Amino acid sequence: MREVWGRVVRLLAADDPETGRLVRLLMSLVLAWSLAVASPDRAPALVWSALGGSMACWLAFVLLDGRFPRVAVTLLGAGSAIAASVSGSAEAATTVFVFALLLQFAVHVVPSLGAIVAVTALDVGLMAGSMLWWYQPRSAIVIHGTVVLCTVLFALHRRQYRRAQQDRARAMALDERARIARELHDVLAHSLGALGVQLEVAEAMLTERGDVEGAVARIRRSRALAREGLVEARSAVAALREDVPPLPDALSLLVAEHRRDHDVHAELRATGTRRPITPAAEVCLLRTAREALTNAAKHAPGEPVSVGLGYGDGAVRLVVRNPCPAVPSGPDSRATPPSGHGLQGMRERLALAGGTLLAGQVGDLWEVRAEVPE
Repeated sequence: MREVWGRVVRLLAADDPETGRLVRLLMSLVLAWSLAVASPDRAPALVWSALGGSMACWLAFVLLDGRFPRVAVTLLGAGSAIAASVSGSAEAATTVFVFALLLQFAVHVVPSLGAIVAVTALDVGLMAGSMLWWYQPRSAIVIHGTVVLCTVLFALHRRQYRRAQQDRARAMALDERARIARELHDVLAHSLGALGVQLEVAEAMLTERGDVEGAVARIRRSRALAREGLVEARSAVAALREDVPPLPDALSLLVAEHRRDHDVHAELRATGTRRPITPAAEVCLLRTAREALTNAAKHAPGEPVSVGLGYGDGAVRLVVRNPCPAVPSGPDSRATPPSGHGLQGMRERLALAGGTLLAGQVGDLWEVRAEVPE
């Protein structure tokens, strides 16, 4: 029983609140109730025939909308017109049918705006003619016509809002696809490109120079690049998953891993009011922090690292600092500040998200500062 109830709750949560199953079920009950209590005293055969035809159009719409939406909405418009043709009989059921079917027709996304205007004009004309034929006062005609127009305008507003929401969801999906493609392209292009270069050099050393030791060194470097590329690919996939933790939690895990793997002091300080930001901005800042920590471990091993995350007015700032490595005076010096292709890639990635990246020496510290708008 609990599983059945859970399934019902999930179906209702995913249902369209305006044209979904629940709305159609409730409207079917209202229309059936209107038929049950109807008792036309003038031209009952005509009124009952019209109400029966309108109810048949509604039931056909409910059954056919999923597979044949154009046929279904056509029947819906026809049903509202049939009910409007006898709305002057002073029978409440006819008014209920007109408003219910016309509201559903106007809020539906299939009919065009011209079709909605045409059906609305037809219904208003049929209502006016029917009320004149049944000798209804002109004030009643004006009131009914005004209420119909207000109902249709409300439905059109909701219809336009739903379309805007659909367009927004479609645009967000396209942006997400582009972001995924960019992430995977960056990882694969960098890793596979560098791996190919190393293997070509190793092949040349073996075939042209016979330098076995140099070739082995290049192969080892290729293996390291493959391992690093795999780690980056896994990180990119993890960043694209829906269950990735929020940015402060992800940075906390990243700093803890750096502290454990390199046995150095590393800390994270967060300032400002914590709030959600766009997925693209989160990925950019997280990848920037990972690149900065990797550079710190490579160029300033054993030195402490501090990571700062600040939520400001309209922007989020990430600052990674570590002692600037000393630069030996010998010709074989390799302890140079990190300013290679990794940070350049991060700078380009942040630019795509509307952010900026600054990296350089500030006093005795090497500082990487990234900022993205919310």
